Amino acid sequence: MSEIKVPAMGESITEGTVSRWMVKEGDTVNQGDVLLELETDKVNIEISAEESGVLEKIIRQEGETVEIGETIGTLSAGSGGGSGAPASEPAAAEEKKAATPAPEAPTPPAPVAAAPESSDSAKTASPSARKLARERGIELDQVQSKDPIGRVYQDDVKSHNNQAPAPAAPPANKAPAAPSAPAAGSSTYTKPVERQRMSRRRATIAKRLVEAQQTAAMLTTFNEVDMTAIMDVRKRRKDKFKEKHEINLGFMSFFTKAVVGALKKFPTINAEIDGEDVVLKKYYDIGIAVSAKEGLVVPVVRDADRLGFAEIEKSIADLASKARSNTLALSDLQGGTFTITNGGTFGSLLSTPILNTPQVGILGMHKIQLRPVAIDAERMENRPMMYIALSYDHRIIDGSEAVRFLVTVKELLEDPESLLIEG
Repeated sequence: MSEIKVPAMGESITEGTVSRWMVKEGDTVNQGDVLLELETDKVNIEISAEESGVLEKIIRQEGETVEIGETIGTLSAGSGGGSGAPASEPAAAEEKKAATPAPEAPTPPAPVAAAPESSDSAKTASPSARKLARERGIELDQVQSKDPIGRVYQDDVKSHNNQAPAPAAPPANKAPAAPSAPAAGSSTYTKPVERQRMSRRRATIAKRLVEAQQTAAMLTTFNEVDMTAIMDVRKRRKDKFKEKHEINLGFMSFFTKAVVGALKKFPTINAEIDGEDVVLKKYYDIGIAVSAKEGLVVPVVRDADRLGFAEIEKSIADLASKARSNTLALSDLQGGTFTITNGGTFGSLLSTPILNTPQVGILGMHKIQLRPVAIDAERMENRPMMYIALSYDHRIIDGSEAVRFLVTVKELLEDPESLLIEG
């Protein structure tokens, strides 16, 4: 019999949630068959059978949180016909034996994974939180969690005052309970609701967005771009571009090139904060926010400064396809230095994007809309205009630097030929 264990999934991932089992207890599986899907903070991972046999037991059920290396099921080696039936006979005999009176009842076998102490059982907690709580003698039931789904983390334990709350005094003149049945002639109506548990990824997104607002000194500056020149280039070049490169010439390659050009002029915006140090990154891995079924993900276009327009468009199209089919790898999501998000695809006219920490800058694109623009003192024209927004961490980026960065992006986009030189 072999154990089905949670595999290592990258340095930043220590646990996951059993999303769904693809097979049931007693099912025969072949080597390589997918046994279950594990949901992590970033991607979903399929766990396959390392050998052929029968799924003997499912130890951790769907929706349960599991840690790296934990045993979540057992698999018996051999064919399904030979191992499935005999396994039930000892179990039946064991049940019969347990039913017979005996001086001492047999103790059921302990699960392979160590069971948490009683103080840990009422709430789900990270391994580091459990350890710290045990060291400080704190009951996890008493710890207030900041997590949207109630999971306790190490910081929650640290902030706990280690004192049991005083019992609440009973309310005076408590109103009598409502009658269990409505009075004659009256009617009751309960408004319909549906309660859904957050997916692990959605809960992680929620937590990180709140953390970004709580930890960074985030400000946003705005500008607008006249998209006339880019739209003219696309109109003239799109057919030849697609014929040559087999990919459409979209807006994202222009914006990626413009962002890289601006980051080279303002390197602090391509940095991150590490304690009291500023880590300036000399490479340009640009995250592109993509809306997937379970929430926003930010796959990364690597070394964008070394890529041409066609290579950028192909990379973005490939990453977006993976995001929507839930096949992104961890390597696709790690290590971005700056992020671009396009709310304009959904019709957003103006917004303030939230930082994708630990990055210190994010550019928001918006809907292209015809607006009257003053060409000079005498003329007005309707031009395709787009508002752009830069959210930045004011701890290391000054307001003037942020404004000049955004002006640089604007100037490069309004003169797209310069992107071949400046990019």
